Amino acid sequence: MRVLAVDHGEKRIGIAISDSTGTIARPLAVLKHTSRTEDAQHVLSLASEHHAEVIVVGESRDEQGNPNTAGRRAGRFAAALQSLTHIDVVLWDESLSSRDAREWRAAGGASRKRRRAGVDAAAAAVILQSYLEVQRGLLGGAAR
Repeated sequence: MRVLAVDHGEKRIGIAISDSTGTIARPLAVLKHTSRTEDAQHVLSLASEHHAEVIVVGESRDEQGNPNTAGRRAGRFAAALQSLTHIDVVLWDESLSSRDAREWRAAGGASRKRRRAGVDAAAAAVILQSYLEVQRGLLGGAAR
């Protein structure tokens, strides 16, 4: 089962996709934010093109575990996606995904400039890998 993930930002939207077995996440694309409706349509087009059965949207949270401003914006985006498709849309805690993505790209030898350029799609891949591992029971805790 393929899963598509979204790291929703104010300026850019990172997209990642899983392999066909739902085991490994990889960065797919970075979209420039235009409007919620256009962004949702573009994401759904990618989901359809890659035969995704689930869309995971990263949701940032505060120290108490509640959605912060960016998390609420991601929640509205997830609702817009869900209103336009039959594909399941899941909100997923994205805590520290951008930091983890920068570290992951640095460990891979990417220059500072290249790390910044691809961090949105890499953050989506970090979110997606976390989701996939929890779904497969590889990380402690239950699905969020």
